[in-house]
This record gives sequence, structure tokens and C-alpha cells, in this order.
Amino acid sequence: MDNNIDNYTEAAEILKVLAHPVRLCMVNGLLEKGECNVSFMQSCLKTPQSTVSQHLQKLKSAGIIEGRREGLEIYYRIKDERIGELVRIITSNTGSRK
Repeated sequence: MDNNIDNYTEAAEILKVLAHPVRLCMVNGLLEKGECNVSFMQSCLKTPQSTVSQHLQKLKSAGIIEGRREGLEIYYRIKDERIGELVRIITSNTGSRK
């Protein structure tokens, strides 16, 4: 057993950021669509733009997503495929549970 807790700090921080339903939904949506801008996410989530932006900032700060600018829009996508694999696993049966 690896008893050096510091080795798990990054993973724990990523899990903390993902442990919010809206952020998990956003990441799952990015996995399905490839990339999206804030306006698209706002309309899908039916959430104010400021709220979407706050969640995006947390995901970006954690290194989960990255953005590319196209004119005035920023398009976000998953930065690390390992995150994609993790989210796919934990959301794979989401709709089928009762």
C-alpha cells in the first residue's frame, strides 16, 4: 500500500470538482458533443450565463477542460482523456437507476 497521501492529492481535487451535478453534466455534455461554447451550455442547462461561467472556471482551474477562442466565443473541450473515461464510467447507468 502506498501510504504517501500527497500522491493522491491531485486525484482528490479532480474528484471534488467533478462532485457537483451541474459540472458533471457539463463534462458529460462536452464528451458527447466534443466542444461547446457558454451560450450552448446555458441553453441546454437552462442556467444563467454567470453560473455556467463559474462552473467552467472551476473545471478549467482543475485542468479538466480547456478553451479555444474563435472570435468572441470560447469553445470548451475536455483536456485530459482520462477524465473522459472516468466520467463515462460513473455516468454510464445514470438514467437507468430508480
